Amino acid sequence: MSELITAELVDLDLSAGTKEAAARSLAERMAAAGRVTDLDGFLADVAAREAQMPTGLDGGIGIPHCRSEHVTAPTLAFGRSAAGIDFGAADGPADLIFLIAAPAGGDADHLTILSSLARHLMDEEFTGALRAADDPRAAAALIRGEAPEAPEPSEASGAPEPSEAPHVPDVPEAPEPNEAAPPFRIVAVTSCPTGIAHTYMAAEALAKAGRDAGVELVVETQGSAGFKRLDPEVVSAADGVIFAHDVEVRDKARFAGKPTVDVGVKAGVNRPAELIAEVREKAARGDTSAPAAGPAPMDRDGAAGDGFGTRLRKWLMTGVSYMVPFVAAGGLLIALAFAVGGYGINKAPSVAEHFVWSESASWAALLFQVGSVAFGFLVPVLAGFIAYGMADRPGLVPGFVGGAIALTVNAGFLGGLIAGLIAGAVVMAVQRVEVPPALRGIMPVVVIPLVSSALVGFLMFLVVGKPIAQLQKALTDWLSGLSGANAVILGVILGLMMTFDLGGPLNKVAYAFAVGGLANPNEGSLKVMAAVMAAGMVPPLAMALATTVRGRLFSKTERENGKAAWVLGASFITEGAIPFAAADPLRVIPSAMAGGAVTGALSMAFGCTLRAPHGGVFVVPLIGQPLLYLVAVLAGTAVTTALVVLLKGLRKTPAPAATAPEPAVAEGTPVAV
Repeated sequence: MSELITAELVDLDLSAGTKEAAARSLAERMAAAGRVTDLDGFLADVAAREAQMPTGLDGGIGIPHCRSEHVTAPTLAFGRSAAGIDFGAADGPADLIFLIAAPAGGDADHLTILSSLARHLMDEEFTGALRAADDPRAAAALIRGEAPEAPEPSEASGAPEPSEAPHVPDVPEAPEPNEAAPPFRIVAVTSCPTGIAHTYMAAEALAKAGRDAGVELVVETQGSAGFKRLDPEVVSAADGVIFAHDVEVRDKARFAGKPTVDVGVKAGVNRPAELIAEVREKAARGDTSAPAAGPAPMDRDGAAGDGFGTRLRKWLMTGVSYMVPFVAAGGLLIALAFAVGGYGINKAPSVAEHFVWSESASWAALLFQVGSVAFGFLVPVLAGFIAYGMADRPGLVPGFVGGAIALTVNAGFLGGLIAGLIAGAVVMAVQRVEVPPALRGIMPVVVIPLVSSALVGFLMFLVVGKPIAQLQKALTDWLSGLSGANAVILGVILGLMMTFDLGGPLNKVAYAFAVGGLANPNEGSLKVMAAVMAAGMVPPLAMALATTVRGRLFSKTERENGKAAWVLGASFITEGAIPFAAADPLRVIPSAMAGGAVTGALSMAFGCTLRAPHGGVFVVPLIGQPLLYLVAVLAGTAVTTALVVLLKGLRKTPAPAATAPEPAVAEGTPVAV
């Protein structure tokens, strides 16, 4: 099995000036070693991971990393920068850069090695030795945990002896309790989106801070190599809980009823002592509340909380993200059914009673009826997971119940939104009620579902259901009657929203509006979905075309990004234009908006329709008026390309050497739009 890192994967004089350039320089070494099969594809995966959360750590460390299908074997490349490179750490640039590459279905043993390295980075002796290393072979051996071999044996070489090699620390066992005064006991859970680096660095930082504070602290790392659940007796005996995570904590209910600090994983790396002090203060106050509501504090690191508007958007996007797969499956199945059996297939008898294996009409009816069943879950799933985003698992039952009632009273998509918010709010209110310790065990499985479902049902049936149903009917009638200038104006607005922030909040609002219309499909809502997808494809396609026809106006890095943008744009991934917008927002964003508005307007004017919520050019056969749809996309792409080329050609300064760092993209939906 190949070594994780070799001398060829070490650059002790890394000259890159930006994190993108640093990642490319180290990735090129991986590609040359046969560890990466598609350099641009791998770098796109690295950039996507970086967009989720900066990978800079205090102490001058940058750890860009990702799991990618373009990686053949778990690999580590190391670069040392004299000038320092900004990876987003609070204390400044990083001089030690570790590019970690893991296969999409990586080998658990190698992922464990990568995890050990992440822990190792918390050891000052280890990082000091890397800063002093003067030979790539010595640095590679040091990272592998071996005694480094100097290129020329010498007493003055400074290479550490085998016994001096820094030890990769494991999460410690809890120390023996003091007989006179048992120490404070803490259990912690750490996790990050890839489960490779931050997960284990946070665990090690917390363990070290626990030793310094004289507390018993045991960590459960939920990483790529799997996780081993803490002993239930250890959890039961704990005096406090720390969650340092950027993905949902698995089996979170185990920790209910204890003082809990819930933060992002970087807080666990950067300020573990503060978290320990905070949970001790909560215990001293007698705060025995359940774990904080919400599946994961994706954008927090323990600082001031998000505003209500930001939290509301995240709750709604959580529901939409879980609903989209049902829309995709149901919409595509129904579209295929119409393609095979014609639009009259919706009147076919149940295939459970009549199905002829040799008749295409029977197969079309099967597709339609399965798709219709999938569509039937849209509103309950939307409501259930909005409530889940607000109140974690206890919100699921009242959320689904409220969504089902929304269907019963014909409140539709809007009813699902309101039902989810009501359910989450009710559960959060019930969770704040102080209950006797004896009842805490049955609260999540009996009391909260019972009380919250009853309250949500009362409100949906007797208070808000009918007014929402009337509003939903008015919206449906308005979409059904869209024609002429009104349809074109709506197309312009949607096109502008899709292209203004390239995957940000406005983009997501427009996309959610379109997907919501598929819950009650009619001619108008299908036109809206088509316009939204068409406009979202324009920015990356235009950037790809511009870098092709006027490459001299763009930096080398931008030209490389342009190659990937062809595929991203064709796949309806608007974020493919972000590197270009970040480097030159005043020229790129207005140009993208102009092209998006043109495409949205033309799509609506042509009467193009779409039942699928995603897919780009790959679902063109399922689009109403497919040729005109492609004309709309090409027209918008041409407008944006022309404007970008014109505006860039007018500037007097040359193109920058590399793109600026990418802005963070809003999360909460499994599709990039």
